[in-house]
Amino acid sequence: MARGGKRLGAGRPKGKPNAVTADVREAAQQYGAGALKTLAEIMAAEDQPAAARVAASKEILDRAYGKSQQAIELSGKSGIPIQTITQTMTLQEAAEAYAQTLEG
Repeated sequence: MARGGKRLGAGRPKGKPNAVTADVREAAQQYGAGALKTLAEIMAAEDQPAAARVAASKEILDRAYGKSQQAIELSGKSGIPIQTITQTMTLQEAAEAYAQTLEG
């Protein structure tokens, strides 16, 4: 019968790549230089639609410099940004604070 919980030594060891992903990546890498050349041709071709040229440019830049960071704002129930407050509380104070969140 199966047991729940984390078992020592279970799962893929840290640092070992996923075998399926590694195989697909290896197969795709043979087309890397040609794909980059095609993107560069699309980017430079003035007869291509602007959207295609921008998309090709973006793909080249992403590979050369990494994808640009995106800001993400998380908000709570009423759309107010989530605040993290760290403080030491007694068990009673924690219970009261939790009760207040249920009321509001």
